[in-house]
Amino acid sequence: MMSTGLDWKRFRLMTFDCYGTLVNWEAGILGVLKPWAGNTGIMASDEEMLAAFGEAESAAEYAMPKSVYRDILRETMNAIAAKFGKVASASEQDALATSVGDWPVFADTVEGLRALQGWHKLMVVSNVDKASFSRTAPKLGVQLDGLVTAEEVGAYKPDKKMFERAMQAAKELGVKKEEILHVAQSLFHDIAPARALGLTTVWVDRHGGKAGGATPKPQGDATPHLRVGSLWELVEIERLERDGQAGG
Repeated sequence: MMSTGLDWKRFRLMTFDCYGTLVNWEAGILGVLKPWAGNTGIMASDEEMLAAFGEAESAAEYAMPKSVYRDILRETMNAIAAKFGKVASASEQDALATSVGDWPVFADTVEGLRALQGWHKLMVVSNVDKASFSRTAPKLGVQLDGLVTAEEVGAYKPDKKMFERAMQAAKELGVKKEEILHVAQSLFHDIAPARALGLTTVWVDRHGGKAGGATPKPQGDATPHLRVGSLWELVEIERLERDGQAGG
C-alpha cells in the first residue's frame, strides 16, 4: 500500500457528513420513493428516482436555507412528484419528511466510528434538523463530541457557513483547523467546500467510482486528500500508517 502522506497524529478531530457517509440515505430514500412510484403508476428506475431527489433536494436547500430539513424534504417530494407529472399529497410529503430516522446506517459505521474514536474526537456536520438527527444518533453507536446542523446554522452544505461553524465548534474543543480531518461521501456537499476552506479531506466513495445517485455533481476543486471505499478501509489505513510511523 502506498503511503497517504497524512500525519495521522496531527488530526485531533474527525468531522463527518452523516447521511450518505455514515447512514445509507439512498436506501432510506428509495424505501419511500419506490412504494410511492408503484402506487402512483410511475415507471422509473432507482437511479432516475435518486437523480430526481438529488436535483430537487439541492434546489430546495438553496432556495430555503433557513427551513428545517423536514420542510426541505416536503418540498423535495413536491418537486419529485411534479417531475413525474404527479401531485404529492400531504401524507406523501410527510412520509419522506419523517423518514430520516428510519434510514439505516452502513454495515461498517458503528465499528468504524468506535475504532476512530480511539484516536480522534468525533463531530457530525450535517444538512439535517436536530429532531431528525435525534433518531439517527443512537444508531451510530458512539457518543459524539460535537454536532453542527443546518437548522442551527441557517444554511445547507455546500454553503461554507456550515464548515465555518464546524471550525468554530472545533475551536471551542481546543482544536485548530489544521487538526481537523473532514470525512464525507459527497464531493458536492462536502469535499469541494471543505477543500476551499483549507480543510484536509477524506472521500468515502460509497459508489465505488460510479457517478450518479442522490448527489449532484461538484463545483470547484473536489479532489480529496485521500479516497477510501468504506469507513473500515479508512480505519485500516490509519492503523497501518500509525503503526508504521510509530515503528519509524
